[in-house]
Amino acid sequence: MISRPVVVVGDVGLDVITRPSGDIRWHSDTPSAVALVPGGAGGNSASWLAGLGAEVTLVARVGDDAAGTTCRRELEAEGVECAFAVDPALPTCMVVILLDAHGDRTMFPDRGANKAFSVADVDLESLGLPLDPRPHLHLSGYVLFDAGSREAGLESLRQARALGWTTSVDPQSPALIEREGVDTFLSWVDGVDLLLPNENEVAALGGLAAILGHTSEVVATYGAGGARWVGDGVDETAEAPAVENVDATGCGDAFNAGLLSAWLRGQDRAAALRAGVAAGSAAAARVGARPS
Repeated sequence: MISRPVVVVGDVGLDVITRPSGDIRWHSDTPSAVALVPGGAGGNSASWLAGLGAEVTLVARVGDDAAGTTCRRELEAEGVECAFAVDPALPTCMVVILLDAHGDRTMFPDRGANKAFSVADVDLESLGLPLDPRPHLHLSGYVLFDAGSREAGLESLRQARALGWTTSVDPQSPALIEREGVDTFLSWVDGVDLLLPNENEVAALGGLAAILGHTSEVVATYGAGGARWVGDGVDETAEAPAVENVDATGCGDAFNAGLLSAWLRGQDRAAALRAGVAAGSAAAARVGARPS
């Protein structure tokens, strides 16, 4: 079966990944391994999707700077079609990521141009994608949590539904769900075909049953515990392989790509879950959030 094209709406930028060699000496110096790598939840998922053979377009906003040029060049080299708006004032997104000894991350994001992502940047029909097979829209929740980009995120969902596309959303952050309020977030994603939370986001949203009152189906990830796909008459699980967690950054983005690439090729939910877990596990085993 021909794979359905995917449009990803989300952040793109650069990550500065810092792994201290020992305990952090605050107010002094701590030797560290530092890497500058491409990132952003939207860019990460788009990159993994392209690497898995999907036809993917990334809709995002970057700055008029070297970082924005680098982001576009690297994504296009991986096979991603970049439908970028260029901000004349704000810089391209930059995120500082602090990794602990277990590969778990603390992030310090500056969304930059992503904060100004606007309704005018979203015109799905102009992308020229075929009606058959119908495309799929995947939205990163970070777009919804920033007041500056929220309307653009909601507009992308509205346009996708009007065009008859299927939709998915990754909530991305339990802390931001709690900040905005559960009812508010669920109102934003009401009617989405797939919600893709991790276990902490499931808990923040009140559990799987509460989420299913607003979305058709839910695919939840549980780290080393694997993943579960639930909906009306649906309950599938997949185990995760044992891997060393080198860097948890972008594991959820990779999982989303693995699952969507399989599902949009017509594979069943069990196979799609396994593909998602495989991609997420591969991401955990390397530094950085991209497949290359």
